[in-house]
Amino acid sequence: MRVGIGYDAHRLVEGRKLILGGVEIPFEKGLLGHSDADVLTHAIIDAMLGAACLGDIGRLFPDNDAEFKDVSSILLLQKVYKLLNENGYRLVNADATVSAQKPKLAGFIPQMQGVIASAIGVDANLISVKATTTENMGFVGNGEGMAAHAVVLIEKVT
Repeated sequence: MRVGIGYDAHRLVEGRKLILGGVEIPFEKGLLGHSDADVLTHAIIDAMLGAACLGDIGRLFPDNDAEFKDVSSILLLQKVYKLLNENGYRLVNADATVSAQKPKLAGFIPQMQGVIASAIGVDANLISVKATTTENMGFVGNGEGMAAHAVVLIEKVT
């Protein structure tokens, strides 16, 4: 068994879609990044990579590589999970928290869990997604951006 922790944060800007956990969330702003800037999926990716000692999202999918411009983070998650499998690991579970002052995300959580689970071929009950605010404090609370934390447990498959 191995544990990994992931974190990601992106600025909110006008003119971009808000994608979290592979789900488009109706909102007047979206997250700025080279890919779709899905902070939730990025945090889970980094947690998986960390648990398996396989680097980080920036090393595998650099933000100066045109191949990954505006790419779906769900596609990146699939690539990372395949890499985990190739190295003899499988997911035991993932637990993630999105920090966002607005919009309210509770109604989208089951869909996010389903999309993430489906992308890597695991049961949705292995993917926990939660949302919180920062009580109007800091860059999240001021509406400047969003962040996500994730912890994953993986195991070596024999």
